[in-house]
Amino acid sequence: MNIRDILASLSDGAMGIDEAERLLRLDYVQHIEGHTVFDHARQLRSGVPEVVYGLAKDPETVADIVQRAMERRELVIVSRITDQHHDAVLARIGSDNLRYERKARMLVVDRRESSETKGRVGIITAGTSDMAVAEEARVMLEAMGCECLCFHDVGVAGMHRFLEPMKKVLEQDVDALIVVAGMEGALPTLVSSLSPIPVIGVPVSTGYGIGGNGEAALYSMLQSCAPGLAVVNIDNGIGAASFAAMIARRR
Repeated sequence: MNIRDILASLSDGAMGIDEAERLLRLDYVQHIEGHTVFDHARQLRSGVPEVVYGLAKDPETVADIVQRAMERRELVIVSRITDQHHDAVLARIGSDNLRYERKARMLVVDRRESSETKGRVGIITAGTSDMAVAEEARVMLEAMGCECLCFHDVGVAGMHRFLEPMKKVLEQDVDALIVVAGMEGALPTLVSSLSPIPVIGVPVSTGYGIGGNGEAALYSMLQSCAPGLAVVNIDNGIGAASFAAMIARRR
């Protein structure tokens, strides 16, 4: 529910003033076990759900956050998790409405009765090794109500593979494109040069030797001579998905 939905519910009498005030408070935060301040109002302000970054947190801390946050929310997303994080959350809240997206390294607890589709986004990966980041973007996009069209392993090392996916995203009239690439990171430039659609490049930490942690792909995308290409940080599928979903909603 966004601010417009709250105001509409208030106007229609479906929601009382007290409930509307509670949902609209910009300082609506929750202090969790002395280690986390969870921002429940982020989605109301921006339309982007609060995402818990799990990688640097121990499993019990993540379980604390999910358990307590779900006392007030219908949706909680945790990124960059391990099997141990999932097991700790499962032990706390059970399996109902809990989804572990192993390829994306994400956990989603979604108790919403329904979610409105708000736009269509294409995701293209240069190689199979880039799929984990692409899956992170897909899970985030779907949580934000976007339909996803995904095409994998169509990089510039074999350009003929790219033509059919490009034709499909144009025919489907997607609102934005996320292009995920490691190595030299050339694919987003190629896509942007052929597309009237906003393109978001995601450099991936895939490659050999110098620049193999994604720096070469990042620099290549930032130096692109194709207009209409925006670039997020290395492996940042969450950031790319959030940006693409906001474009789709505005359109």
